[in-house]
Amino acid sequence: MQDLARLRLDGDLLTPAHPDYDTARRPVDPAHQETRPLAVARCRSTADVAAVLAYARDTGARTTPRGGGHCFAGRSTTDGIVLDLAALDTVAVADGTAKIGAGARLAHVYTALHARGRTLPAGCGATVGIAGLTLGGGIGLLGRVHGLTSDRLAGARVVLADGRIADCDADREPDLFWALRGAGGGQFGVVVSLVFDTVPEPVATRFVLRWRRPSHADLVAAWQEWAPDAPDEITADLALGEDAVLFGAALLDEPATRELLQGFCDAVGAAPETDVQGGMPFHRLKRSFEDLDTPGGAIQRSRSAFFAHPLQPSTIAALTASLTGGRRLNFTAMGGAYNRVPAAATAFAHRGERFMLQLVAPTADPWLDEAWAAAYGDSSKRVYPNFPDPLLTDWATAYHGRNLDRLRAVKHAYDPDRCFSFPQSL
Repeated sequence: MQDLARLRLDGDLLTPAHPDYDTARRPVDPAHQETRPLAVARCRSTADVAAVLAYARDTGARTTPRGGGHCFAGRSTTDGIVLDLAALDTVAVADGTAKIGAGARLAHVYTALHARGRTLPAGCGATVGIAGLTLGGGIGLLGRVHGLTSDRLAGARVVLADGRIADCDADREPDLFWALRGAGGGQFGVVVSLVFDTVPEPVATRFVLRWRRPSHADLVAAWQEWAPDAPDEITADLALGEDAVLFGAALLDEPATRELLQGFCDAVGAAPETDVQGGMPFHRLKRSFEDLDTPGGAIQRSRSAFFAHPLQPSTIAALTASLTGGRRLNFTAMGGAYNRVPAAATAFAHRGERFMLQLVAPTADPWLDEAWAAAYGDSSKRVYPNFPDPLLTDWATAYHGRNLDRLRAVKHAYDPDRCFSFPQSL
């Protein structure tokens, strides 16, 4: 690739000789920070994205877009050219509609929306990119009331592999728009901006309940029967390590929230340390949970699955027998508005699930794969596209379910030469 110098960008092109290259090339996940791209293109315009894709067509260089850089499977980097979209981070709000650049991170998005009294149902990680989150679905503390982040997507601008710029919504390029709502990022083109129907920012009740010496099995058994069927206005997720934490948000006042939580504690049969704070603006509540999604320095792996039915007691016992040494189980409640959208209405196929389980452990710990195999037997054999798993053998149906054939048709229509290709891409 000796002719990189012919690339003319509004932004910067960082090659290994550039003093900022070593910092710019690294995604968030420590497991994927050793990859050395040919270059990092810090794109400042749609024209920059188009120019890099044209160079890739001419030379065969691989490209990958990077919004936040959090992909578990390492898709935020490449040995080709990284399209760093961080500078495309504007947020403009008018009449409840937000146009957001694909490089915007969640902390910036929430702050900008809060200034207009609006928000989106989305995640808690401050540095998570809005584009990647949305394109793979988008699960968060408002989701049981307002659905996925992708359910609020009203339009997008996409640079296609052939250089065309496609503005898509329900009326223009409707198949592409459908596919962008939950199939996973990087499949059909490079999204440079997104349009959302926002929701009013609520005042909420924040809660954290902690058990220091828990019966993990009792907590899981009670949680999986209670949380998915609780009122839509409460999202209560469960994180198990050596301690156990039930945390989340309720669009209810503090007394009503405490009453619901007490019902759960009664079912568990053990009293936790309790922190319940009512009357909290939602942007502040989100910020208070940011550390839950901040990666640590240790290299870890995770695997996950959706569940339409409760785990069997024997599976719970196997999963909770040895939660030591950095091993964790994270349970996320689904149900509510997530499941009121037909599975074929958007690319996100997982509309009948009760909860999602994510297992996390140090990268070399064999427990992770053994425990995941035990859990997967009880699961729906479906996996969240935003939690990609390189070890899946049934990945196409696991990510896309019955939407797979339509997604393949959209892929063929918009990227027939598979310029946007990576392991487990369509």
